[in-house]
Amino acid sequence: MTAPTVPPSRPALLARALHSHRAALMDLYAELPDEQGQFAAWEGGMTFVGLADHLSGSSERFLAMVQGQAPGALPAPSADLPAARARLQQTTDAALSTIAALNDEDLSRRVTAFGGRELPISALLDMVVAHEAHHKGQVWLMARMIGLKPPMFVKMG
Repeated sequence: MTAPTVPPSRPALLARALHSHRAALMDLYAELPDEQGQFAAWEGGMTFVGLADHLSGSSERFLAMVQGQAPGALPAPSADLPAARARLQQTTDAALSTIAALNDEDLSRRVTAFGGRELPISALLDMVVAHEAHHKGQVWLMARMIGLKPPMFVKMG
């Protein structure tokens, strides 16, 4: 007789969703040639380095809100693509660790978010995943513009 399976908690599902996007993003960033770090799809658009820094900084700011803290100032821009990759990895680890530490009750707790608006943590984490997917789509398009074929849009498993 097999033991009944316990469905994953909502925080575990949110962590899995973020990880599936961020892991695919990290796979693509590993394929990007270092000399393409300053490529932007249009004049004034974010570069590969800029997008990586934006996603890293946004993760840090969102997660500060989850922990009930005011989001800090954004760090200085990464010097190059290797530095941006390292920052992405560090913020990925921190984000997944923070989300994994939550429980189902934490998700209904309200925190102060953008412009003083109060949101439940679950809504804030949903926004993190949506924001990640939005900008990841830009990276996928830019990769195709420089001749790379991106991996699957999400990483499974």
